[in-house]
Amino acid sequence: MQLKTALALIPTLALAASLPGQVPDPPPADPPAPTDRPVSWTKLVPNLASDQKQIWTFPRKLGQKKYLIPAAAIVGVTAGLVALDPVTAPAFRRTSSFDGFNHVFSGKATDIGNIVAPLSLYAAGLIRKDSKMQSTALLAGEAIANDEILTTVMKDVDRRLRPADIAPYGDFSDSWFQDNKRYLRSNGSFPSGHTIVAFSIATIVSRRYGAEHRWIPYVAYGSAALVGFSRMTLSSHFPSDVFMGAALGYSISRFTVLRQ
Repeated sequence: MQLKTALALIPTLALAASLPGQVPDPPPADPPAPTDRPVSWTKLVPNLASDQKQIWTFPRKLGQKKYLIPAAAIVGVTAGLVALDPVTAPAFRRTSSFDGFNHVFSGKATDIGNIVAPLSLYAAGLIRKDSKMQSTALLAGEAIANDEILTTVMKDVDRRLRPADIAPYGDFSDSWFQDNKRYLRSNGSFPSGHTIVAFSIATIVSRRYGAEHRWIPYVAYGSAALVGFSRMTLSSHFPSDVFMGAALGYSISRFTVLRQ
């Protein structure tokens, strides 16, 4: 059951990849970019190096209004959710209402789904001899690699406890810099790793195949949202962790990997 669920997390991947799509031109203020960013197995490492440079030097761009306003909005919403976490997280921690949902969207199931989605897309591309399908899978893999590097560093810095690590009636307001279990293994709670990956995949698929088939983003982002919600119902993450994961996943895929 879990494997079937995992395979269905991003149900549009194989179908969407077989349909024609078009990527919008970048904003006029940015340098011209190709419709499809060149990607291949040999380009993955150079692409990742370029991506990481963009990610870690992004704060230098905050002097520009077009970057500052969205970044401030994301930080502001995240701060508000952090303030509410001691109220919202215990509600999920203390209830059994989502046991059925959690059984289907377990951590293992969503892990499998996030791995199977790009792999199955690439395999289908090889079988169909569809270069766009293959490049979409590689772009998704590139986004996931960027996600893992960023979340590992962030989690090792903030060392936030997961809600499940706190007793049901414990102090949920004191969760930061408390987890000393391990390093370089993304053990902390902030941001949600499952969510950032799910939204990265959804963004790649939606941006490359959603222009002519508008239903694709609804299904792709809907599936990613279910993954994010499951992280809260499983008490694996606070709502603020999930929101930041979604925002980062979208941003990394669209602006760093796809360069749109």
